[in-house]
Amino acid sequence: MKVLLIGSGGREHALAWKLAQSPLMTEFYAAPGNPGIADHATLVPLDIENHDAVVAFCKEKAIDFVVVGPEAPLVAGIADHLRAAGIAVFGPSAAAAQLEGSKGFTKDICARYNIPTGAYQRFNNAPKAKAYIREQGAPIVVKADGLAAGKGVTVAMTVDEALAAVDDCFEGAFGEAGAEVVIEAYLDGEEASFFCLCDGKHALALATAQDHKRVGDGDTGPNTGGMGAYSPAPVMTAEMVERTMKDIIEPTMRGMAESGYPFSGLFFAGLMITAKGPELIEYNVRFGDPECQVLMMRLKSDLLPLLLACANGTLDQVSAEWSDDVALTVVMASKGYPGAYAKNTPIGALPADSDGAKVFHAGTALKDGALVATGGRVLNVTATGKTVGEAQKRAYALVGKVEWENGFSRSDIGWQAIERERA
Repeated sequence: MKVLLIGSGGREHALAWKLAQSPLMTEFYAAPGNPGIADHATLVPLDIENHDAVVAFCKEKAIDFVVVGPEAPLVAGIADHLRAAGIAVFGPSAAAAQLEGSKGFTKDICARYNIPTGAYQRFNNAPKAKAYIREQGAPIVVKADGLAAGKGVTVAMTVDEALAAVDDCFEGAFGEAGAEVVIEAYLDGEEASFFCLCDGKHALALATAQDHKRVGDGDTGPNTGGMGAYSPAPVMTAEMVERTMKDIIEPTMRGMAESGYPFSGLFFAGLMITAKGPELIEYNVRFGDPECQVLMMRLKSDLLPLLLACANGTLDQVSAEWSDDVALTVVMASKGYPGAYAKNTPIGALPADSDGAKVFHAGTALKDGALVATGGRVLNVTATGKTVGEAQKRAYALVGKVEWENGFSRSDIGWQAIERERA
């Protein structure tokens, strides 16, 4: 098969690494890719926002299958353009991608199909939103409705913090994403990420993970796109997985089809495991970043037929096999992230890949032949082990071998699970 991968981050490097192992692969391209992805695929300088250019490239190269990594092209309808041109694609239509593109849309689906989630209201002006916050009190959650690169959510522990978050949204801190806000009840519990493939009629549960959103040790400081993750998440017991499928995934799949938005691609359910059981915080419609990195390290099956089954409607004919090992990834970010940071800082050396250990590139580029950091989150230093503690130890040993003066990382990825192992 000839395959094109869309995207350039750490998630896409993990997908490229895994897809390249498939015996079905004959030619592999990535647009625009990054220096790590270049080890597995031929990089193509396509403007992925120009859907006509992507379709033209696919026709020129006789591409059989397109895998879309990030959310923005999906919300913008790239999958629709490819399907219209007769090209198989992994990823939902623009209409179905509203599950990530609009938090209000997702909440309305939950309300309509009785999917467990926090109580909520939608607002398109600040005075009404603030009145609701004062009425409800804190803690409370304020979300920009649209795509805000993981930064449009405020878990406000005080009313004043919530009111300030409303001002941020309506005063343009998140651009068009903040034109509407969703205000929802604060859910108390332990967060987990659940991943599930879907072809519109069938669903295949993949694996679980736990992300670390805050920038500092002990889950302190501002929210980021994710500073590390591990898989599996101990809080997601077999019973919790079963309940998530029955109470959240299956009604969503049915509801989307009944609403005229059949979903084909990946459900990434952000969950809060409360005293009542799993409740939905939000949906993403693509693999998580950095959760994808730990999932790919644990997946024993060939990834390509699994993704292809989503596109072909044959997901009931495939299965996924997972390693029992734990995988853990530590994000190395540019100093200053998630605020302002210097770009094009030199990365001197990276540790070599070994069995169960790999560094994925997230925000890197080659400048005059030298590797530089171009993004906020730059490297995903990933390792496996029999326990979370063992995987963590191996990952941080690799972090110590990265030569990059402007980089930093948290030192406690996996801390909740390690406390559980010690208990």
